[in-house]
Order: sequence, then C-alpha cells, then structure tokens
Amino acid sequence: MKAGIAMLSVLGLLAGCGSGDAPKASSQKASTPQATARQENGARNQDATAAQVAAEARGKLKCPAKVTLAPRAANAPVDDIVGVRPGMTYEEAAHVVQCTHELLVVTEDARNRFQINTYGQRLRQGFGAGFAQARAHVQKTARDYARELQYREPSRAAAQVAPGTARWHVGTMGVPGKERVVNVSREEGYEEGRGPAIESVVQALIGKYGPLTQRSGSQSGGEQNLVWANDPAGRRITETSPLFRQCHANGSPTVALSFSPDCGIVVAARIVPVRDNPALASILQVTVQDQAGGYEAIRTTEQWFAQQDARRRATEVEAAGRNADAPTL
Repeated sequence: MKAGIAMLSVLGLLAGCGSGDAPKASSQKASTPQATARQENGARNQDATAAQVAAEARGKLKCPAKVTLAPRAANAPVDDIVGVRPGMTYEEAAHVVQCTHELLVVTEDARNRFQINTYGQRLRQGFGAGFAQARAHVQKTARDYARELQYREPSRAAAQVAPGTARWHVGTMGVPGKERVVNVSREEGYEEGRGPAIESVVQALIGKYGPLTQRSGSQSGGEQNLVWANDPAGRRITETSPLFRQCHANGSPTVALSFSPDCGIVVAARIVPVRDNPALASILQVTVQDQAGGYEAIRTTEQWFAQQDARRRATEVEAAGRNADAPTL
C-alpha cells in the first residue's frame, strides 16, 4: 500500500509612561510605522551583492546549527545529506541547510505537496533553499523576460542549478508547528572545468551510503541513477528480496515521490554528465526518503486534521443548542 504525492517574518511600538517631570524635547522625530516601512522598502530597492542579500534574509542565524534529533544508531543505514536527516524539525533542518553555505537562503517551496485536507489550517509541507542572487535594479528587456521564463520551465529543471551553486528541497509533515522532515533533496552544479569524474562521484556515494541496491547507466560514462534501499528494520534490500522493485526513489527532486509502509530509508542519486564529455559530472542530485516514517506521518497528520474538524463541528452544534434562535413555524 502506498501514499502518493501529487506533483508537487514585527514592528514593536514602545509607549512611554509619563512621570511627574515634563518630557524633554527630542532632537529626533518619532518614527511612524509608515515611515519605517518606507525605509525598509527603500533598503530592499537598493542594489546589493549576493552576500548582502543573503545577510538580509538570514538575519541573526548562527552556525553551527543546534540539533535535538538523536544521532543515528551505529548499525542504522546512513540517512543524511550534508547533515540534514529525516526526523529533524522544520526549524532544525532549515538552520542546518543554511549553515552548509553562507549564501544559502530558505524560501517557501510549493513543490512535492501532499494532497491532505487541512480544513483551512496552515500546514508547512517543506521548504526550498538556494543561493542568494545579487539585487540590481535595471530595466529588463523582452529578451530578459523570455530567458527567465525559459528557465522556469519544468523540462529545464536541471539548468536551473547554476554552476558552482547548490539547491535544496526539504519535505516535512506533521501537525502544525511540529512538522518534521520526511524527505530531503540536494542538487549541486559543478563549474566548467571543475566537474569530477562520474565514476569518482559514484565511489564517493558508495563510500557514504554503502553497497548499492540498484545502478543504471553505463560505467564508461553517461547519466547514472543509483539507489540504496532498506526495509523498515534497516536491512539492505537486495535483488532477491520481494521488496526489490517496490522500494525505490529518484535522485531528481522534480520526480513525484511515493511512500510505502513496507520500505525504510531509501537513498537515490542522479549524476548528469557534461554534454561533451559523458565521463565527467555536471550535476549531482541526491534524495533521501524515510518511506515508512513519511507514510505514518501522512496518515497521522490526516487523522489529526479530521479529528480537529470533527471537534469543531461538534462544538458548534453544542453551542447552537444553547444559543441558536428557534425556528419560526
């Protein structure tokens, strides 16, 4: 049985209490909320470097990030991407992601959304993170707008990972305010002339995640797709296991996700080669899913929302019994 996923910041006003003495005249004018807003908007409308834009977005972020999630057991399958793991809180994961690079900023990400009836309540189903971009206010041409539209097309998702940058998507699930990570994806683009040999990337991945469950792609070069699958008990799935074709994932974050209660941690990687040299990597995509944990999180979250709405309706009926007008007959 599987649960499918359809693809898919306070102005403080301080009021002083008067004393017996008359207030002294101030040389500074009081700042109104409207004036403060204009100042903030003015700052945002000024040109800024990528580092300045990142500093504005990250605020008082301090690294390293503090994590409350218990360390992975020694015999458990490796389940992290640069320290980000299923089970982390939404806030912890966002903090850890940003601490992996000083230019990374977290943004709302509507991809990979689970189809859940929240009855009007807000559920944080994850976030994205990417490198901050320099802010320059110039008049765009029709060609500029056409280029931006082109790179927003889903079919050009790989091209959106600029060389020398990284991009994240972290999926979360749970009751509002207590959402936890169920899947993580990271993409990295290599700069021209700095792309590693594909086979060295494969060996580095095996060194981290262990023996492969599946590999597709020629070892002499070309796109590689790798999978490390485990059952809920943490045992590696092999070709002889009945779960071999059931527990899978795709390294690309644009591919629809599925969760099964019969599968545990599943890791997938996709290595995209350089166009004119299939033995060199241009993009690395890695995804980690806690399939059983994600399945259970989806199920219990759906139940929680349904129960909350049932209580609301029952309370309204009870109140109507006391306060509602009698019908005119």
